[in-house]
Amino acid sequence: MTIRTRLVVAFVLVSGVVSGALAAGSYALVAHEREAESVSAALQQARANVAIVRTASTRDGLLASYAAIGGFSTAGVYDGTRFSSSPFVPGVAQVPSGLSSGAAPAWARTTIGGIPYLVVAVRDAQGPAGHPISLYFFFTETQLQGDLDQLRNVLAGGWLAAIVLAGIAGVIAARRTLRPVGQAGEAARSIAEGALDTRIAARGRDEFGRFAVTFNGMADALEAKIAALDAARTRERRFTADVAHELRTPLTALVGEAELLLAEADSMGPEGRRLAGLLAGDVARLRRLVGDLIEVSQLDAAAEPLRLEQVDVAAMLAGMVRANRWSSRVTIEGEITAVTDSRRLERIMANLVGNAFEHTAGAITVRLEYDGDEAVIAVEDLGVGISPEHVSHVFERFYKADQARSGGGSGLGLAIAAEHAKALGGRIDVRSSPGSGSCFRLRFPVAEPLQNGDTIAAEGFDTDVHVEGAM
Repeated sequence: MTIRTRLVVAFVLVSGVVSGALAAGSYALVAHEREAESVSAALQQARANVAIVRTASTRDGLLASYAAIGGFSTAGVYDGTRFSSSPFVPGVAQVPSGLSSGAAPAWARTTIGGIPYLVVAVRDAQGPAGHPISLYFFFTETQLQGDLDQLRNVLAGGWLAAIVLAGIAGVIAARRTLRPVGQAGEAARSIAEGALDTRIAARGRDEFGRFAVTFNGMADALEAKIAALDAARTRERRFTADVAHELRTPLTALVGEAELLLAEADSMGPEGRRLAGLLAGDVARLRRLVGDLIEVSQLDAAAEPLRLEQVDVAAMLAGMVRANRWSSRVTIEGEITAVTDSRRLERIMANLVGNAFEHTAGAITVRLEYDGDEAVIAVEDLGVGISPEHVSHVFERFYKADQARSGGGSGLGLAIAAEHAKALGGRIDVRSSPGSGSCFRLRFPVAEPLQNGDTIAAEGFDTDVHVEGAM
């Protein structure tokens, strides 16, 4: 339940309880007063009726006197005989049992035939001709009950109206109260999307005003920190690019000198040949590292545009495998034809297949297939696999899951492959678990073959690198 909903519910509950209590109290107070007035008037009339008994000579004369007064019906027992003022009015049999005993006058309420009555009893009075008489006066309370019902309906309607008005007021109050929170959420979303200059207008000196000041201070600090990080990253990338380019010239000389040294290794002794081989190997690794650094700097600078062409992926991979002398252990299954950048695709697959070749002594399978509008190239091996704690880091730069089996690699191969996959509008995911081998899958969009005069659009792809957990 949202905060706005909770505020509206709180408004409605508080209003409903308060207005309901007021309505119930008002009804109870008015009903008590009206009922008390009805009882008082009935008792007063009953006392007047008793006074008339002393002046009446016959029962019928007494009933005629009561009929002349009006406003009530009479029943009773005279000289052992029951009577009533009319056969259509309640009789002695309908008198509430609570009035059958006790001192007179007494009263009670009852309902007869759906009509509410207030019954007042006067017993054992001195009747006509000296005979004892018990009288029961039935005062109808239809008007009283109707008034109370009308009051109840009015109060209930007012209670419901109060709840509705409270709900409307709650919605308005919640909207106004939470508007700064919404503005803060929008500002936070804008900052998350990169608009670091977003700020909240600080209005007033209440809690939200202080929050706005604090938020803006946080945004200032965040903008400064990100600017510092961007500057540091720019300096780092520039340093990497400068170091790589500065090393390329002396490295070229070292490579040539190492080749000359190897050419003369036969004339050296065994120790000299061993040292020459070690030197040549180290120079070769240094050459690969510098090449990777140069490629990373080019990817960071987005210096190389896509060159799209129609590619027979299976044929391209077969040529790459033969060129790297991996044919004895690599099997290619399936065929794919796609419009893509063949150089980037080959660089990705060289890293993925080379990584598998280096970390397993068994067979490696490269499967090519279509999945909807995407091409999928899976590189599977049966090697030692990758531990779960390393799986989510394998595409990070300079990260080595197994230092003992790194083979002198730079830790840049998979990171470079991931960057090229992004450039192709695709992604690489990996599934691996210790002892069960690994499966790296490249997914990238497949374009239709070009027609004459068509141009290639390589922009707008949603690119990311997705890493699945160990299986």
